[in-house]
Amino acid sequence: VIPCVVSQWSAWSGCAEPCKTTYRVRTRHVVQEPRNGAEACPALEERAGCVEYWTRQGTECKQSLIPALITTGGFGKARKKRAAADGKEKAGYCVEFQLVAIAPGCLHSHHSYTHWMRYLREGHTVCVECQHPALDSRSQHCSGDGTGSRKNQLLHWQAVGNPRCKGTWRRIRQLDTCSCPSVHSFLFI
Repeated sequence: VIPCVVSQWSAWSGCAEPCKTTYRVRTRHVVQEPRNGAEACPALEERAGCVEYWTRQGTECKQSLIPALITTGGFGKARKKRAAADGKEKAGYCVEFQLVAIAPGCLHSHHSYTHWMRYLREGHTVCVECQHPALDSRSQHCSGDGTGSRKNQLLHWQAVGNPRCKGTWRRIRQLDTCSCPSVHSFLFI
């Protein structure tokens, strides 16, 4: 029996398309074909999720095309301390959204770091803070904050730490500071 032998994986490609949630690819090739009843070769291609926030011409994507990546507001205290330590912190802002649809995956998160997802409820207003380092120095916005979106346009969000926890929301308004209860306060990543 002569087993299949494959090469090492190539480097990951760039995102298949800019300005949308898409995929990147890596490949490998068959070095030796299997013979005499050996097992078939393993997969020769792998794909992984990917989001590219800049067009191939180097301009920033329109915000409404990008899902907002969010995490619990409690993460912000540690992040602010790190940002202050390097002296580059810029003033942030907050965006209020009304939750429209939430995937069932938000309720089925069993890890301690995903318990905050259980507070996401359709119809609730949530506050999402944009702070350094998620605040882009060129645009002065966080990716996915809905800047430039039409009134009542459905925008997409995804929770960091559980890819099955995602949904849609409508942007209500932008504020200088957040005023939501802590269970409804989140951060752009």
